[in-house]
Amino acid sequence: MAAAAVPAGPRGGRVMGNMREFNSDSLGFIERCAREFGDVVTTRFLYVPALFLFHPDHVEYVLATGSKNFIKAANFRSPFFRRVAGNGLVSSDGDFWRRQRRLAQPAFHRDRVEAYARTMVAFAEAALEGWRDGGTIEVHEEMVLLTQRVVAQTLFSADVSSDSREIGEALSNIVRPFASQTTLKWILDNRLPTPAHLRFNRDVRRIDRFVYRLIAERRASGEDTGDLLSMLLRARDEDGSGMTDKQLRDELMTIFLAGHETTAVVLTWAWYLLAQNLEAEERLAAELSEVLGGRAPTAEDVPRLRYADWVVKESLRLYPPAWGVGREALRECEVGGYRVPKGMQVLAFPWATHRDPRWFAAPESFRPERWGEESISKLPKYAYFPFGGGPRLCIGNYFATMEAVLILSTIARRFRLRLVPGQRIELMPAISLRPKGGMLMKLEGV
Repeated sequence: MAAAAVPAGPRGGRVMGNMREFNSDSLGFIERCAREFGDVVTTRFLYVPALFLFHPDHVEYVLATGSKNFIKAANFRSPFFRRVAGNGLVSSDGDFWRRQRRLAQPAFHRDRVEAYARTMVAFAEAALEGWRDGGTIEVHEEMVLLTQRVVAQTLFSADVSSDSREIGEALSNIVRPFASQTTLKWILDNRLPTPAHLRFNRDVRRIDRFVYRLIAERRASGEDTGDLLSMLLRARDEDGSGMTDKQLRDELMTIFLAGHETTAVVLTWAWYLLAQNLEAEERLAAELSEVLGGRAPTAEDVPRLRYADWVVKESLRLYPPAWGVGREALRECEVGGYRVPKGMQVLAFPWATHRDPRWFAAPESFRPERWGEESISKLPKYAYFPFGGGPRLCIGNYFATMEAVLILSTIARRFRLRLVPGQRIELMPAISLRPKGGMLMKLEGV
């Protein structure tokens, strides 16, 4: 049976296509597409057609079983994204990506990640020294600063405590323009020296100075600390040459950005969800009391902190940091009975698939206990994919989830966090799913 030519989709404007509707409410537009048009939906952004995929089987084909037919989506080749990530693991493809992935993989093996646990907990406890009962914090900023320090120390053996606020500010500025990827402003800012373009490059240079300083200091010392930076510095091509500073910069920038951003975002939304679900908060407190008995958590405790793990999984389900995953067809193929021509942009959305009632009962509800139910074992494999999947499954997925469980447990045994009344919590779907404008929370000592 021949593949159908074009699936249905929202009409859109004659020139702009679906750009305006997507940009005004990206997540709402995605939900409407899934609700009204089914599992494979045709959309258009100016002159660029794209397929939205919502069924786990179709997502699995693109990310895993048929992954050879796809490369990273066009937005990963935009000047803005390339200026940040260069040709690092997130943006590269082909043999170069396979080589870089192979070089970085040992730093993320389970045994090595578990050895980072002590550092993760120590930094979390150090952050709490400045917290006071009755005090107010901007929780996303706090989580960003904390996870930055963890990633820098564990993967690069670097102390960023004196730079963390400057780096955090620059990273926030860098992330913000990606919330407008489907606007004419984004197109112009990518191609012309607009004020926004100049500001963006200025902020990237601030991060560059930090990364290149790490590289220069390590090259000068010649020290092999066994961390990711040391592994990359030791790597040699067939001709015996090592990685250039630019290659090292691209990998370190990518891993530093992705390595702290995912955990910071999932922790932020975990605090938000726990503050509104006191029964879940009580269950978490009971588990921490039983398992830890007043002491700090360790790597050995992680398998026993089952409810804390469920809180992290459920937060990733409802607020996946990587809310959309994009690919471009490398050759003509078929998805869900539809022809996918070479060059077609193909997008899958954890935001929508994770909230589909076909796969999750009461999908809008925060129910960490669902992860202990038998029904979860019957889920289609790609009904839940917060870290992507297939060959390009996020290299740091275990690092991020273990770190989130340990930091969540370290903080929750000392404080409960309450939303400051009167603020409007909005989503900012940029590179990750950040809270727009931050999130103020009041501290209650336990």
